[in-house]
Amino acid sequence: MEKSRKTFIGLIDEAIAAANSMRCDELLFSYKGILYPTTLCSPETFKALESFEARRDDVILAGYPKSGTNWLSQILTDLIAISQKKTPGSESSANAEEQEEFPYLEVGDAEKYERMSKLSSPRFMVTHLRPENLPKSIFQNNAKILLLIRNPKDVATSFFHFSNRLATLPSYETWDDFFTNFMKKKMPWGCYFEYLSEWNKYAEKENIMTITYEEVKENPALSVKNIATFFGIPLTEEQLQLVLERSSFQSMKKNSDKTHGSFGNILFRKGGVSDWKNIFSEDQNEKMDKAFEEQIAGTKLGKKLKYDLYCKA
Repeated sequence: MEKSRKTFIGLIDEAIAAANSMRCDELLFSYKGILYPTTLCSPETFKALESFEARRDDVILAGYPKSGTNWLSQILTDLIAISQKKTPGSESSANAEEQEEFPYLEVGDAEKYERMSKLSSPRFMVTHLRPENLPKSIFQNNAKILLLIRNPKDVATSFFHFSNRLATLPSYETWDDFFTNFMKKKMPWGCYFEYLSEWNKYAEKENIMTITYEEVKENPALSVKNIATFFGIPLTEEQLQLVLERSSFQSMKKNSDKTHGSFGNILFRKGGVSDWKNIFSEDQNEKMDKAFEEQIAGTKLGKKLKYDLYCKA
């Protein structure tokens, strides 16, 4: 883990440094109709990703940006350590001889997939991509995917603050400007409603488990147990408590310098639910309610989001 953390911090620091010398209109590029950060992704990487060979025992976390993927990554890496008879956070949980990759599947250089083919199982990977843009081998080989979703108003709110603090993304003078782009599908990694709609087509598959940010917040112990069961990882009560302790917002924020470098100050802001109430206008509420109702409400993922509970003022 130590080596992968250095890989993580190094790649982010390089991306931020490169972005600092770029104009705002250079920060994003379009690939197959979707925008991505120029200093994190590339067309060459996306092309190489198409032939990536997934394994049945890969552990994959899928979630739109600002849905809580960093939080669930902490939980999953600890569960993987436990499955390997290691203690999360201890020196023994790291394989110092193994060169690990930046966990986000679409981030990095085009040669990373060749290096990943040499990693031992289980490989852990995260992605913000829609399913149609993932390698076909993931679905052909029935790799297990934990799909993380979050109420769209908090996603938008968190994404706004994140964009204004991270140099690799365009910043916004006002929340109103950001909201317009969010609703007009001008976001990095694409439109969130389209993301939910596309993933909904896969929601019934046995190799996909859907969990919401809000339910993990409501009952973290039950959520971790359910995730462990889905991936076939036996968990003692002592191990469960350790995972819960290490994945709490307070613990992750406290350790962020070590785990994420300077990026940690940007990444860990509030980690709560319903922050959207501090920023949405009445008109914006109505616009997002209408979009949700028209595009997502009747779907399996739409129902799982409990929109009326979390997104109605």
